[in-house]
Amino acid sequence: MRALMLGSGFFPPTRKLVPTGVNVEEPEWVTLDNNKECSPDVLFDLNKCESGIRLPFPDNTFDEIHAYQVLEHFGRQGKAAGFFSTFRMLWLALKPDGLLCGDTPALNSPWLFGDPGHTRVISEQSISFLTRRAYEELGKTTSTDYRKLVDPHWWLILHASTQGPLPDGGFGETGRFAFVLKKTQ
Repeated sequence: MRALMLGSGFFPPTRKLVPTGVNVEEPEWVTLDNNKECSPDVLFDLNKCESGIRLPFPDNTFDEIHAYQVLEHFGRQGKAAGFFSTFRMLWLALKPDGLLCGDTPALNSPWLFGDPGHTRVISEQSISFLTRRAYEELGKTTSTDYRKLVDPHWWLILHASTQGPLPDGGFGETGRFAFVLKKTQ
């Protein structure tokens, strides 16, 4: 099993999220970062994905992609086409039924825009637009129709949870939005 760690940083890659029923064996890791000082296996700027530039791997390469505290650092809030392009590039790198596991600051976290490098909010609401289910109520709600931007690169949400901030306002295991998406056809 192969897994890609996005924004690998200086820490050794490890799974923080593993859905129930998924093979828990430690994967063969490939690290990707835009900071050469982190010594990643692959040096790549994820901002390129927003413009439709693919990750530097063949399609269907990875069983899992992990992105912990990284997706909020690239792209631009309000650029819908870039949001969907980014998730399309991740979808393409995954094998069928592959998983995208990650977390970002929660909507109520002081770090959501407290970090000067955060440029986009990833939330349960935003990832819902990557699923077919989000478009079942079109015409009955005021929801925006982004099907042309996501089809045929659909996801299924296996896990999505938000934990509140720490009582002292700090950010740790709480104050984050954690998710697991599954690549679907």
